[in-house]
Amino acid sequence: MKKSKIEWTEQTWNPSAGCSKTSAGCKNCYAESMAIRLQAMGVEGYENGFKFNIVPNRLNDPFKRKKPTVYFVNSMSDIFHEQMPEEYLNQIFDVIENTPHHTYQVLTKRADRMYDYFSKREIPKNIWLGVTVDNQKEGLPRIDFLRKLNATVLFLSVEPLLEDLGKMNLTNIDWVIVGGESGNRARPMDKAWVVNIKKQCENDNIAFFFKQWGTWGADKVKRNKKLNGKELDGQVLQKFPKVIEEQFDMA
Repeated sequence: MKKSKIEWTEQTWNPSAGCSKTSAGCKNCYAESMAIRLQAMGVEGYENGFKFNIVPNRLNDPFKRKKPTVYFVNSMSDIFHEQMPEEYLNQIFDVIENTPHHTYQVLTKRADRMYDYFSKREIPKNIWLGVTVDNQKEGLPRIDFLRKLNATVLFLSVEPLLEDLGKMNLTNIDWVIVGGESGNRARPMDKAWVVNIKKQCENDNIAFFFKQWGTWGADKVKRNKKLNGKELDGQVLQKFPKVIEEQFDMA
């Protein structure tokens, strides 16, 4: 468990590690590349590179931190991966329920399994549930599973944004994060795609968070992502849902 460089969270907690590709957005997965490096370093959980496995030694880490913290759960995996044992999944959510001073951000591409799981279990109030939306074919259907769940915050991670998503049904969605892809093999993101999402969020009074342009700038020039920055039309637009602004002063 460590402090995160991800702008929309504080710490990461990975009670499992590894994953497998399930949609177009997975093609250049940052976690896969990082897992290979961690394997070479001999870090626990990455003995087999990016193959999915549970890491029980990390399960109780949140109990060790008394300060209220926002945790992104499984930044290096998918909590609802098809190989995740339900018994271990129950243990993860038991830890979450028993650390109510923390807030947990759960993001998945397996929206169907998340929906099925929470049809049998009440969602703790300190959980935010999100799905990745990278394109129309694979990403948009995940929102329909998400919107049916009754969590404190429902959010979308539209990263990497690979195409124009058109008109989206954002009913019950509280927060939308948008970002371009990073890395040497990154695919470009069109400014018009971002503006389309931003306008829909404004119309529906949804918090809009623009994370970054990534490797390709708004001018379609490929360069270091830090040089491309995170401004959209000269503004840094990184809003959080009101509940987190009030609790953690992250506005």
